[in-house]
Amino acid sequence: MTELTVGVIFGGRSGEHEISLLSARSVIGALDPQKYRLVQIAITKQGQWLSGENALQAMQAGDAGALRPVTLIPEPGSRTLYRRTPQGALEPLAELDVVFPVLHGTFGEDGTIQGLLEMAEIPYVGAGVLGSSVGMDKALFKSVMQAHNIPIADFTLVLAGEIEADVARVARWVEELGPYPLFTKPANLGSSVGINKCKNRAELERGLLEAARYDRRVVVELGLEAREIEVSVLGNDDPQASVPGEVVPCDEFYSYRAKYIDDASELLIPAPLDEATVEEVRRLAVLAYKAIDCAGMARADFLLERSTGKLFINELNTLPGFTQISMYPKLWEASGLSYPELADRLIQLALERFEQKRRLVRSFEVDG
Repeated sequence: MTELTVGVIFGGRSGEHEISLLSARSVIGALDPQKYRLVQIAITKQGQWLSGENALQAMQAGDAGALRPVTLIPEPGSRTLYRRTPQGALEPLAELDVVFPVLHGTFGEDGTIQGLLEMAEIPYVGAGVLGSSVGMDKALFKSVMQAHNIPIADFTLVLAGEIEADVARVARWVEELGPYPLFTKPANLGSSVGINKCKNRAELERGLLEAARYDRRVVVELGLEAREIEVSVLGNDDPQASVPGEVVPCDEFYSYRAKYIDDASELLIPAPLDEATVEEVRRLAVLAYKAIDCAGMARADFLLERSTGKLFINELNTLPGFTQISMYPKLWEASGLSYPELADRLIQLALERFEQKRRLVRSFEVDG
């Protein structure tokens, strides 16, 4: 097998910047140096692209002084990553065979980086522009699920401008969803950043204002007394679902603190579910994946209502956490696919999808 040059992009202009660095460390460690030549590409919180042999280590240490600015030109015909000299000239640094974006949240998981790579005609791991943007926007995703008869919890959408203008009025309005608790969420963010479980009017107003700090669109969702079930999905046109797992959060819900700080949440793999529920959650995960035209990978998150046993899809994360302890790779490991094998498969899927798209006709001629 010819060695492939893989550009691993991490960091980014997102509230999930630090989580991206943790995921990138695991991805870089899993890619076999006998198969891949890795080019580390760091994006700072200000959006500057940098590269260097130990770019990830430098970013984690908060010392990017030794890294050099790089750029990718969004034109087809060349997959060159250029180094920018102090004089502003461009020098070729590497020819990228495929890009592995490890960017969580906005400017990475929402279709923006995918659009750049599409313009440059560079294969990349994960969903395309459409799947990424729909999967990222919680309100739009829920609307697509409704159209496909995939059950969701009741929700409503509010604009940040409305919240800032009169948060009390908005709170009174969204209370019509149903009884507390209500969840307030930025529509376009992950890792539970900006999410609050609100048990009364005062908490609801605070939750609305906090969510509005992160996004111009805010989702308010009816809280359910439910178990949190997750399934990993892998593939392009014929996706497969892993065994499901269950998250038992140490907090009131699977918050940012419960995920990354307290380290007291339990991950039950496989989830203690009856066979019928296992098959249903896997079926719904694949159905949701196809509904948004996802590709490569996604983690499907479900709520299993305790009183009724009904399943509700919560979200589809198209660039899920990729650390060694993240649910996405752990579920595939429990399904018989190791972390290095998973990374290999994702790169293969990226190349297969690129070749499929390259065969499409790009022009139309009208016969005389």
